[in-house]
Amino acid sequence: MAEGSDPQQDVTYRAPVGSVDLKAFDEDGNSYEIRACHDCLPWYAEVVVVAGEVLIREWHAVGCPQFQELIRD
Repeated sequence: MAEGSDPQQDVTYRAPVGSVDLKAFDEDGNSYEIRACHDCLPWYAEVVVVAGEVLIREWHAVGCPQFQELIRD
């Protein structure tokens, strides 16, 4: 990262990452579609079970605009 650049905008493979858990299914039992994030390089998703509920855990660079939007909601 260049000196003086904003660390909140670092979306490279070296960027710090954070995760958010999202519902895997809607109220009718239909699965949500997962799409890769094109805003950050370290994005990946995994299926997890928390308290008996199936969730999708998405990992993003913490400076990723999509991640920032997800954690605001």
